[in-house]
Amino acid sequence: MDANDERPEFQNLPAMINVVETTESGSSIYKVEAVDRDAGSGGSVTFFLQMQQVSLFTIDRHSGVLRIKSGEMLDYEKTKTHFVTVIAKDGGGDYNGKEQFMSSSATLTVNVIDAQDTPPSFIGTPYFGYVYEISEEGSEIFTVVAEDGDVGKPNPIQYSFDGGDDGVFGINKTSGCIFLLTNPINLRREIFNIKVRASEVSPEGKLLDYGYTTVVIRVVDLNNNPPTFYGENGPQNMFELTIYEHPPEGEILRGLKITVNDSDQGANAKFNLRLIGPGRMLRVVPQTVLNEAQVTILVDDSAAMDYEKHQFLTYKLLAVEIDTPERFSATADIIIHLLDTNDNAPKFSLEYYIARIPENSPGGSNVVSVTAVDPDSGSWGEVKYSIYGSGADLFLIQPASGIIYTQPWASLDAEVRSKYNFYVKAEDAEGKYSLAEVFVTVLDLNDHPPAFNQNFLEKTMVIGAPVKIEAIDDDAEVPNNVIEYAIMNAEPDNNIFDINSDTGEIKLKSYIKSMAIIQNITKKRDHTWSLVVQARDRGQPSFSTTAVVKIGITEATQLKGGPLGSFIMQNRNNPLQVLGTIVGFISLMVMVTVIISTATFMRNKKSNRILPNRRIRRRHQPQRQHLWSFKNLFRTPDSTRERFTAADEEQAPQTIGENVNYNNNLSNVVRHWSPLPPPPSAPSLPPPPPAYFPGERQWVIPTVSATVVPKPRKKMVNDRQDTVNRALVSELKMRLEQKRMMSP
Repeated sequence: MDANDERPEFQNLPAMINVVETTESGSSIYKVEAVDRDAGSGGSVTFFLQMQQVSLFTIDRHSGVLRIKSGEMLDYEKTKTHFVTVIAKDGGGDYNGKEQFMSSSATLTVNVIDAQDTPPSFIGTPYFGYVYEISEEGSEIFTVVAEDGDVGKPNPIQYSFDGGDDGVFGINKTSGCIFLLTNPINLRREIFNIKVRASEVSPEGKLLDYGYTTVVIRVVDLNNNPPTFYGENGPQNMFELTIYEHPPEGEILRGLKITVNDSDQGANAKFNLRLIGPGRMLRVVPQTVLNEAQVTILVDDSAAMDYEKHQFLTYKLLAVEIDTPERFSATADIIIHLLDTNDNAPKFSLEYYIARIPENSPGGSNVVSVTAVDPDSGSWGEVKYSIYGSGADLFLIQPASGIIYTQPWASLDAEVRSKYNFYVKAEDAEGKYSLAEVFVTVLDLNDHPPAFNQNFLEKTMVIGAPVKIEAIDDDAEVPNNVIEYAIMNAEPDNNIFDINSDTGEIKLKSYIKSMAIIQNITKKRDHTWSLVVQARDRGQPSFSTTAVVKIGITEATQLKGGPLGSFIMQNRNNPLQVLGTIVGFISLMVMVTVIISTATFMRNKKSNRILPNRRIRRRHQPQRQHLWSFKNLFRTPDSTRERFTAADEEQAPQTIGENVNYNNNLSNVVRHWSPLPPPPSAPSLPPPPPAYFPGERQWVIPTVSATVVPKPRKKMVNDRQDTVNRALVSELKMRLEQKRMMSP
């Protein structure tokens, strides 16, 4: 059996298939042939197209006829060439025991041939033309251009009118140029809408397909008259006016009488008015004019029309045509002179002035000069100065020059007052004014030397602790009031003390740590040194003063009274500090005592609450009569136990009580009580006793258990507490008597 191992072969494939674009859909354009060399079932061939070509072409599977798909047409203007891939596939056959299909492909080139099927089209539409009054007969107005839509093989174009020309226009058949056939004076309409036809001409000279367009031709007046400005006496190109500055906004400048005119007609006489000048102070009305109008100038920005900025304003009034090719225009100058008014208040050069003057300056010394300017002219621009305020008492000002100086009798002292501030007022002739603030600082001079409280000081120094001296400088500012301390001399030895130059603390040198070293330095028994200490300020010039400081040296263990005695000895020369320290210590102890006492009182008050948490169980003695008695019910008990102790009235019957503790914190316990008459009203009464059931446990008497702090015997007895105790005892006695009567 022959194996299926041969691919189908295409036969006589053309290089190109030419198809006219007007070929009808479904028409056959070519037949594809292919041969399969294999015998048997593998010898049959079927054809099909690739997916991208099936939208425009189709092929018969068995015959191989290639057709234009039904409902589709070729269009030269869209696509001139198509590439169609055809696949030939055999019927399949056995190959090495398996069924195998073989195929091959070929690409056909389909060339679309253009046909005369598209009408001519005009280029550059829409078309507009103009005829002017000076145009002559035969003048060219406009040229239209059309092309054949079949660009592959275009036909020549012939132009003609199809209406709307009224016989006054003509057109060149080959070039499409539209021209005037008569004088423009004979034109009866302003606008002509001419319908132009463009037709294809066949080689035989016949008119074929055609297209239309409309040409709009406007007859316009000759624009030979520009706009012109007129005054009261005829044409005028300059107008002047004098007004006061800052006229109200919206006010009409009535002194300007301006008229504008354009002698042309229609669109040639339409123009715009514009006002060109500094800022937007003025505006013109109307802004668009047809033929003629009265020109009105309005104030638009009153604040900008300021005499101090512009003594006169120059504007140009411009008239420009809108819809004409020539755009004729005209201009006129407007000059406005401004007159000054008092519209400005004096203005200081600074918002505030800062001045400095040394203390002790003589009276009449200059402090600072202030300056204010009023831009108004004449007397309105003259400024007078004055000062006022709480800090101005020591100062004066020259009304014309603005120089501020001190009063003749003024004495400035930085230690008394170093800062002054007040207001200065600048005022013009009509009372318009402005204010500025003046700050004066009195510069401190070093005119006070440092001073000690006493020229002779006594101090006690404990080894290891410094002593401090202090001097005061009454100068107001640094460095004049900054003091430096120095030891000038020390007796009997000059080398055992150091002093802090800033704080004035005097201490022994670091190697002196005991009295034994002091005793080796001096043979005196009192261990007393005499120091000359200098206090010097840092001002220029510098001042200084000295004081003699007598220092007794001792050890902390040598001071009697422990730390307090040591403190008192160290500050024996400063009794106020010692007294303040002692008072503070005593106040602290009193506060601690009050806090402890309050806490103790609150704890005792809480623990003295009487809560029934125990019951007394009575054990019955059958051979004795039950008689009850109480010990001295009205005697004040001496102890807590005696307050709640019950005794028999007669000695025969006895009751043995057993304390049984119950959980008195349970709130949901249900108790059954025997019906008894209501107890007497008393504060803090215990609950009624439970009912007695024979054969069960004996009835119990409620009592209380609490921890009570014994009261001091000397303390007053609380009457209210005694009343409560007596009421409890009475209640217990009454209930016991009732039980005894009910017993058999």
